[in-house]
Amino acid sequence: MTTRDYSMLGEDGRRAVETGLAAAEWYHTEVSRKVMKDLMQRNDKAAIVDTLILYGAMIALAAAGIALWPSLWSAPFWLVYGVLYGSASDSRWHECQHGTAFKTPWMNEVVYQIACFMIVRNPNTWRWSHARHHTDTYIVGRDPEIAIMRPPAFAKVIANFFGLVDSYNGWARMLLNASGRIHPEEATFVPPAEFKKVIFVARVWVVIYAATFALAYMIGSILPLMVIGLPRLYGAWHHIMTGLLQHGGLADNVTDHRLNARTVYMNPFSRFVYWNMNYHVEHHMFPMVPYHALPKLHALIKHDLPAPNPSIAHGFREMWPALKRQLHNEEYYVRRVLPASAKPYREDFHQTALGQVAGE
Repeated sequence: MTTRDYSMLGEDGRRAVETGLAAAEWYHTEVSRKVMKDLMQRNDKAAIVDTLILYGAMIALAAAGIALWPSLWSAPFWLVYGVLYGSASDSRWHECQHGTAFKTPWMNEVVYQIACFMIVRNPNTWRWSHARHHTDTYIVGRDPEIAIMRPPAFAKVIANFFGLVDSYNGWARMLLNASGRIHPEEATFVPPAEFKKVIFVARVWVVIYAATFALAYMIGSILPLMVIGLPRLYGAWHHIMTGLLQHGGLADNVTDHRLNARTVYMNPFSRFVYWNMNYHVEHHMFPMVPYHALPKLHALIKHDLPAPNPSIAHGFREMWPALKRQLHNEEYYVRRVLPASAKPYREDFHQTALGQVAGE
């Protein structure tokens, strides 16, 4: 594969289906049924506390930012508010989409809807998009959530730290859906029965944004947009920083999450914003384990996984050179080294040309 077609309607997607790479059987570390049952227990208390902290902090920060507006003293409050709005929302929609954050279903749904609005991802589209992402993780032409394509478009990657690409795509898709249309790629993974829901939510969002713009115009200030809308731009950097590390520079078109996902140890603030998704190999192997149990799962199966990156900076030092090499060699990727206690990669599934893999 020298030129990849990431379209959901392209040849690579068709080929993945024909060869059995799509919807394939993935490798999983062995965990006893009893232990896994305990790990999968959902807990309202943990998620309620985290959610109250998140939204309570957002209200307090926005109130301080409004009170100090337009003084520069308001800037620190808006910067932190932006991270909680534009980045913590990414992990919240994700975990609540899995239905694992809360034990009570309606709590998952409420937080899911709010977080999707903040991150500008239609809840009825992304529910199915993310299901495909887990079924065909980083399978070219099948996974609609591949963040870094080969060769990498560095201008887009850098622009996305300011939310410029994802937010534009989100708002553009919102307007398309609000007009009553479904994008052809969406139609490959969203069931037709869901189309009306996609359109309805998009129209509700347009009304909210229109009201926010109208209020800003009436008072002659961008202040309403600092609360709704703009944080998706100025607060996006954290979720882009952590999101790139999930799979960036690693293998594609394989069926072992140890090859295509990365676990990174992070500081407590980033883990709160990211809701423990830094344990990303573990999450992909066992997506029904709640976020609060991922550290325990990691401790149980780390003997079978590549060594985690010890920090965010270390993860970027591993990933960034690989992305630069992919500019000239699309087949290059970082191959994660397994400990002696791990089961080996299945080479019959994952053959690679000599010299194309980091460390060889």
